[in-house]
Parts: sequence; C-alpha cells; structure tokens
Amino acid sequence: MSDTNDFNARTIAEFRAHHGQVGGNFAGAPLLLLHTVGARSGAPRINPMMYLSDQGRYLVFASKAGSDRNPDRYHNLIAHPDVRIEVGDRTLAVRAVELLGAERDAHFAEQARRYPGFAGYQRATERVIPVIALTPLEGTPS
Repeated sequence: MSDTNDFNARTIAEFRAHHGQVGGNFAGAPLLLLHTVGARSGAPRINPMMYLSDQGRYLVFASKAGSDRNPDRYHNLIAHPDVRIEVGDRTLAVRAVELLGAERDAHFAEQARRYPGFAGYQRATERVIPVIALTPLEGTPS
C-alpha cells in the first residue's frame, strides 16, 4: 500500500471513529469523505477532502497539492458525477458539477483566503485548479 493510501486509510478511520473530526493536517478543517467510481477501472474509491460549504452545496477542490495534473478523483467525478459523500455521521447522495469562470474564481479565492495552502497549490501549477460543487439530490437529508 502506498504512503497516500496509508494516509487516506488512517484519515478515513479517524473520520468515522470521531464523527467527521480528525487531527493532523486536517485538524479543525471541514472534511468529507468522497465516494467515487474509477473513470477507467470502475472500482470504488474513497478520498478524504476539505470542502467549502456553499448554500447547501459542498465545494471540493481538485488541487493535487499543486501538481500539473488533475487528481484521479476529478476524472472520476467527470465520468460518474452521481456519487456519495460522508459528512459527519451523514451519508448523502450528491451530483458533481464543475464550476467555471467567475463562480469558480470566487469560490477558489475564498478557499485560498481561509486556507492559504490552496493559493500555494495554484501558484505551483499552470493549470486552473478545478472547483467541483457537490449538490445533494432530492430526498437526501441535508
């Protein structure tokens, strides 16, 4: 298992054991668990991700720590946008939609203001880091 997989597995276990709260790099940050399906493999994936709450939506950022390539989870969301998230003790069915233009820019700027590491990620790459809105589907508790 890779270091990233080990880190994710530990973070997921801590998240579930402590009702969505974790320490370490994510201490005090809003965190969710994103359940996706592999774009090519079809295999289930779970990734812990920081989010920005926005009028009932959960905004996530495909930063990949400033890599020049989008993370696999971004491609998974584009290929299979109907996914699940865990927030605290709740599991929600959501639909992923990429934000573009001024809407994307405003939300990314807010995330970078709250968590300056995101501004550093954007400075480290020439790509525009995608912002994805995860909107709960009807009939799903919010």
